[in-house]
Amino acid sequence: MGTNLHRSKTAPAIAVLNDIIHPTIPKPQFGSPSIVRQAFVLVLLYLSLGVIIYWFNRSNFVGHETHPIVDVLYFCIVTICTIGYGDITPNSVTTKLFSILFVLVGFGFIDMLLSGMISYVLDLQENYLLRTVQHGGQKKDSTRSYIIDVKKGRMRIRMKVGLALGVVVLCIGIGVGAMHFVESLGWLDSFYLSVMSVTTVGYGDRVFKTLPGRLFATIWLFVSTLAVARAFLYLAEARVGKRHRKMTKWVLDHGLTISEFLPADIDNNGFVSKLEFVIYKLKELGKVSEKDIMQICETFDRLDVGNCGKITLADLVESHH
Repeated sequence: MGTNLHRSKTAPAIAVLNDIIHPTIPKPQFGSPSIVRQAFVLVLLYLSLGVIIYWFNRSNFVGHETHPIVDVLYFCIVTICTIGYGDITPNSVTTKLFSILFVLVGFGFIDMLLSGMISYVLDLQENYLLRTVQHGGQKKDSTRSYIIDVKKGRMRIRMKVGLALGVVVLCIGIGVGAMHFVESLGWLDSFYLSVMSVTTVGYGDRVFKTLPGRLFATIWLFVSTLAVARAFLYLAEARVGKRHRKMTKWVLDHGLTISEFLPADIDNNGFVSKLEFVIYKLKELGKVSEKDIMQICETFDRLDVGNCGKITLADLVESHH
């Protein structure tokens, strides 16, 4: 004998009881602050490997020498950051093979890890600014709307670009000062070397030759090259975002033509329902694909135990047994 299930006041209690018996599966965490610690350890291990190999083969590298440990760190950093000044170069089969492997492995591996570190630091900076603006009171609504995308709850891309470019300018400025006072270069040459370094061009006509200069470069090059890469990434994101917003506006303002009617009529019943129209527009925007829709439908069919076209509380209880 069939039974009709209706929503009742006891339904929330049943749902709570079911959640106790069958706890809700937590959403997977796709990011973790531990990435900074992991990246730091892996970078140290990778650099240590480079230092060891360089140390036992330092006679097979040619270039201006200051201190063996500083030189090897400087060479590894310049190689990983893909600057390639050319002031220290491999000069044997072993060291050339080492340099090839060091670049091929380090270029993708280290960049991925360090980008995660930079992203984490920028996220902390963004969260701090968000809290500062959000706690500024109602009188600063115009400022908040300019800095924060209220709907998405995050900083607007233009502010991210501004922050990233600010970090780049700061890195270049620090580099100019260090090169002028430590490497004794003129202001123009200092500015020239600073920009060529942070943009990873590295012509090699101006390089770090002193011990303090190379010590400074091992840290400064690490940070500044990644900051520049992050700034360019935000600029590209801003351009893509602007184009995407124009496309979104066109799709949302655009109605439904006769030629689009059949693709929008998913169940082929002769009319387009509101749900079908929403799904069609989401597909036009690229928010969802046909494969995604099929997977969602398969999940729905699996939960619809009674095969009645709707998911009831009884279906959910039965599906967990």
